[in-house]
Amino acid sequence: MSVFMDLNLTFSADKSNMQQLIDMAAHLGFSTVAVNYTFEPTSKKKQAIPTPKPIDELIGQLPIVQGRSRPIRVLNRLTLVMSELSHFRPNSTEYANFDLLAVQPTTEKVFHAACTQMDVDVISVPMTEKLAFFFKKAPVNMAAERGLAFEVSYAPAIRDATMRRYTIANAISLAQACKGKNVLVSSGAAKPLELRGPYDIINLCSLIGLSDEAAKRSVSCRCRSLLLHAETRTTANGVISTKKCCDSSPGQQEAPSPRYTDQGGAPAAKRLKSQLTD
Repeated sequence: MSVFMDLNLTFSADKSNMQQLIDMAAHLGFSTVAVNYTFEPTSKKKQAIPTPKPIDELIGQLPIVQGRSRPIRVLNRLTLVMSELSHFRPNSTEYANFDLLAVQPTTEKVFHAACTQMDVDVISVPMTEKLAFFFKKAPVNMAAERGLAFEVSYAPAIRDATMRRYTIANAISLAQACKGKNVLVSSGAAKPLELRGPYDIINLCSLIGLSDEAAKRSVSCRCRSLLLHAETRTTANGVISTKKCCDSSPGQQEAPSPRYTDQGGAPAAKRLKSQLTD
């Protein structure tokens, strides 16, 4: 049985609305959701990145996923709406508060940098308006090699007819550039009625040219790969190398001794360091 996820539920300060939104996601069969905090920095002054709320403050009780005996898993996600490269702070500790990190580029220069350089998980393409750039194969292929995904959100297409036309046209262009791979389909829902079930989403994906298999991956396997990519991004900050001892006698080889170089102090790296030094 496939595990379905929706990695883009719009954050709301209304606790009742968030409870209903997550309840609906669990009722539709989503085992994991991500609450999305959108942040648009400006070059005029330094702004504070929002801090995600704890789950017990966000909603009252985690609902049970339909068809499963376990409660839904709720993650936190940050989406940076960027028009300049300087808006991205690679070493910011505030990013570590979120399980997923996404960027929404509004210029071709930022889009190219996000595909080739930025240490993020998701590239969220603004689908509700005419794009200011085209999807070029070189940066798109580079992003795919780095394990990034391109996001298509369907909720805006439900709200307005004009947004629907732009969303379908932009999504078709993106799917053609990606050849149907590395596409993440999420809701971007702000209300429970904007959510659709996993198999309804798979049917909707036929409008943008995705096969049934690619559409199913976009709400299941691709989501799981992104979560693994996010864990690697936040923990893989150490390097292990081996060095042969120079004091060994001729004809006798000594086993190489591992050497650890700490580059970030991440939890996984610390555990590995303690194992090597014991």
